[in-house]
Amino acid sequence: QVQLVESGGGSVQAGGSLRLSCAAFGYTPCTYVMSWFRQAPGKEREFVSSIDDYGATRYADSAKGRFTNARDNTKNTVFLQMNSLKPEDTAIYYCNAPRCDSWGQGTQVTVSS
Repeated sequence: QVQLVESGGGSVQAGGSLRLSCAAFGYTPCTYVMSWFRQAPGKEREFVSSIDDYGATRYADSAKGRFTNARDNTKNTVFLQMNSLKPEDTAIYYCNAPRCDSWGQGTQVTVSS
């Protein structure tokens, strides 16, 4: 079983930056693919980005050019650097390890105009 612990959320003004972290604990071999999702109030949870063990990344169109997904395999941690934040990025951000069927508890990101 894998436990995912997110950190780094907060409140920023539009145009600002935040860096989210997600650390995996437990049986980590299944974390070779890690993803970020987000859920805004009244909306469904949506995919933001994923990264595999080799560093190959995928991004939602809304994240391309502004967000960067990275990982440190020695620390079983993934990072989501979010730049040029917009009010529409306001959501709870969740870390996900799909092969482990695990979700983090979520971290709130609030972007004010």
